[in-house]
Amino acid sequence: MIEEIANGYLCANGISKEYKIGKTSIRVLDEVNLDVKKGEILIILGASGAGKSSLLHILGILDSPTFGHVSFKGENLSIIGQRKLAEKRNRIFGFVFQFYHLLPDFNALENVLMPRLIGRRFFKTVSKKDQTEKAIQLLERVGLGNRINHRPNELSGGEKQRVAIVRALMNDPEILLCDEPTGNLDTKSGKEIHKLIWDLNEKTKQTVVIVTHDERFAESAGRVIRMADGKILNYSSN
Repeated sequence: MIEEIANGYLCANGISKEYKIGKTSIRVLDEVNLDVKKGEILIILGASGAGKSSLLHILGILDSPTFGHVSFKGENLSIIGQRKLAEKRNRIFGFVFQFYHLLPDFNALENVLMPRLIGRRFFKTVSKKDQTEKAIQLLERVGLGNRINHRPNELSGGEKQRVAIVRALMNDPEILLCDEPTGNLDTKSGKEIHKLIWDLNEKTKQTVVIVTHDERFAESAGRVIRMADGKILNYSSN
């Protein structure tokens, strides 16, 4: 199975993850094989502790597996140096988390610009003016044109998550990885974020992987995977 999917788009190849607690080894992922197809919305469903967030972090090379490897367009990402790995992480992935992780002392525009500033050594020189214009256009696109100078404590939960999504898009990632993107939102805001992500996929063919326990995401996803106890239980397509 590992060889079968290794030349796909984004692939988990025999991924296992273990943590040591004293003399005890806890396995949170158990020989997971998964292929993410370009342009799809893939939903990974499971209860807390199923291993879905651990898998997402390993897919996005934020964490390393104990066994197995992640490949992107056929390239094994476990055998490249740390600098090149950081470059690929900045170029390939955009991350959206449940708790936003916005910097409280910076306004919405400044938070959106942060990834571009951090990753500037990996990209061709782009003027600050062009970067700012791009950030403003993205914020306007998600309905936050009148909130660009507001700090996180002046924004609603849904607005914070929209800022977080725009921030994730600033480096034009090939794949958007979302970890419980509506888990900290009320029902109305959750529906708005759901619509935003689906519109993004429809208009730009953005590849999206979402891990969640929210069954509503499964209703309109292209493909759904269910996990439990660190294993993939089944796949389904709509």
